[in-house]
Amino acid sequence: MKFEESKYFKLLRNSKIEFSFGNFFFLDKFVISEVHEGVHFSWENIERVISAIADHYGNDFKIAFLSNKINSYSIEPQHWIHFYNQYDFIFASALVPYSELSFQNSSMEKKIAKNPIKICETLDQAIEWILGLKEFN
Repeated sequence: MKFEESKYFKLLRNSKIEFSFGNFFFLDKFVISEVHEGVHFSWENIERVISAIADHYGNDFKIAFLSNKINSYSIEPQHWIHFYNQYDFIFASALVPYSELSFQNSSMEKKIAKNPIKICETLDQAIEWILGLKEFN
């Protein structure tokens, strides 16, 4: 389910940023990504998203990240290693895979990550997990 089709779209204040490679929703303390079908999510794309996140949240921010994997796309696993070595603004992530391949990729991301990652069955479950994190209370 796309974020815009969920009950949370109207319940939680958000700003949508549309890139050629996907849509990103900036909420109070977390970001939801929905990468477009067939995209190769390159390091350049990652840097564009990081720049937009920094512009939105300001200096010294900490956020959670929700990857709503509604489409099939590719990313090089070493990009995650590079990301975690270079940046530390994500304190937790939730992943919502919709296919077996996406689930396998999510499991690999979970092994690489330096922060807590929860693989969720639904978008609602992922949002509820993020909202329940101690950093929000």
